[in-house]
Amino acid sequence: MTIPLRTADPRRTRRVLAGLVRQHGTGLAVAVTVLALAAAAGIATPLILGGAIDAVTDGDGALVRLLLIVLLATVVVQAVLATGSWIAVAGVGERMLAKLRDRLMTHILRMPERRVEAAGRGELVSRVSGDVAVVGDTVSSVVPTAAGAAFSIAAAAVGLAAIDPRLTLAACLAVPVQLVALRHHLRRSMPVYRASREAAGERSQRMLEGIDAHATLLAFGSTAGVEARVDESARRAADLSIRAARLGVRFWGRLNMAEFVGLAAVLVAGFLLVQSGATTIGAATAAALMFLNLFGPLGTVLAGFDDLQRASASLSRLVGVLDEPVESERDVPDAREDAVIGVRIEGVGFSYGDAAVLADIHLDVGPGEHVAIVGASGAGKSTLAAIVSGRLAAASGRVRFEGANEPRVVLVAQESHVFSGPLADDLRLVRPDATDAQLTDALADAGAERWVARLDAGVQTVIGAGGVDLTDVQRQQLALARVRLRDPHVLVMDEAASEAGSADGDVLDRAALRLARGRTTITIAHRLEQASMADRVVVMDAGRIVEMGSHDELLSADGGYARLWRASGHGEARQDDFAR
Repeated sequence: MTIPLRTADPRRTRRVLAGLVRQHGTGLAVAVTVLALAAAAGIATPLILGGAIDAVTDGDGALVRLLLIVLLATVVVQAVLATGSWIAVAGVGERMLAKLRDRLMTHILRMPERRVEAAGRGELVSRVSGDVAVVGDTVSSVVPTAAGAAFSIAAAAVGLAAIDPRLTLAACLAVPVQLVALRHHLRRSMPVYRASREAAGERSQRMLEGIDAHATLLAFGSTAGVEARVDESARRAADLSIRAARLGVRFWGRLNMAEFVGLAAVLVAGFLLVQSGATTIGAATAAALMFLNLFGPLGTVLAGFDDLQRASASLSRLVGVLDEPVESERDVPDAREDAVIGVRIEGVGFSYGDAAVLADIHLDVGPGEHVAIVGASGAGKSTLAAIVSGRLAAASGRVRFEGANEPRVVLVAQESHVFSGPLADDLRLVRPDATDAQLTDALADAGAERWVARLDAGVQTVIGAGGVDLTDVQRQQLALARVRLRDPHVLVMDEAASEAGSADGDVLDRAALRLARGRTTITIAHRLEQASMADRVVVMDAGRIVEMGSHDELLSADGGYARLWRASGHGEARQDDFAR
């Protein structure tokens, strides 16, 4: 069962947005200034046209020609200012979005692994891709357009009042219809948009689950059930999208009615004022053109509320991620603290729901000691490794590191991710200042120097997507090279060298031993042969330690470890044999 990530309430979302705005105050001031100038240039056009009509009526040809030249210049200036205002507003918005993206990614990388797993990859993918895309589209297109339209409306209102306040009052008859339409739409659309984004996240999660379990589902012929769940979530997302579209259509219909009411009122008022001699034909024409020019900006602003509702729903989901608890960040000192430290595991317990995984584990690992932990699948080995490395928090008891103020603990798991790009960049993720010589030494310690030397560009060769595809063993060697560069005090290896019975497995074993030398190491051993190389072996069963001692001591004790060692043919047995 997945546990969705948090969604921030409107107040919290506004606080985060206000903080981003304050960080970009100068750019925002420039954008507002350019918007005001563009809006002022926009209302000049109908005023000049109105003056030209009056000049034609009066027979003043020279004035007509002058006004037409001024009109042409005004149109050019308006185009330049409109483009500049778009760029200014979009630039501020994109910088704010980039800042939010950085905060979001930094936060996600510090979230506990168990929380990410509980939420599901689909939920995270939906937020960092779908929701970011919605906010990004709003920032890059909707906000600049709506901001420019809002300034145009304000300038046009001033222009209408300057022509004749009575014409302004006539145009205001459209406002009540617009306000009612907007209020009605906002009240109903926000819950629908939020539910639509949540449904999209659920759909992504179920699709990813089906893809991840593809082989298993085919093997057991169980694809129909997963397909039904995917169809159900997709149908719900589609229904909500259709519902949102219907709300939008109704909203636009009401806005069209408001425009009709306003234009009719301005035309009737202008006709009556001209007929009574209270205003000129040019002034009435300018007022009508100005109101017609308001149709686009008014529709843009009111439609912008609809887009902002969508963006607000997505932004609240992004801010909700920022409200998720994170693990304390372990700073990397500039210079390594040379102390060799010990690890004390004191009464550690852990459970997943009602299922106990670890029960009252006590284990002291001395400074520089190499301890191997063996046991059947489900014995709790990997859970203990995750607790020591800080990936999981113990439900009871604690883990203490003795001998360093800022212990660096690194966990190397069986599956190692390769980042796309030059191999050197992948390694420098853990030590950005590493020289090429240091990279080469790290790769040599990991046993990878030969195949790296055969690459066309050496450590500058592009690996991962779009580059050289590494084998599983090469990936593990790359992970071990990262450990060498990170130079941790405590190394936890969870089946990091598990290529059983192969020459490559021997290479990984030797590399792991080189890394373990001189530092405190806990190895989750996949093979008994690996355990025999450690200083001490700990045997676990059902979440408890059942045997402990050196390899030779355990063989002399003639217990379960010794019997399995003799039956395994020099340690080539599977860990599941412990359960037999």
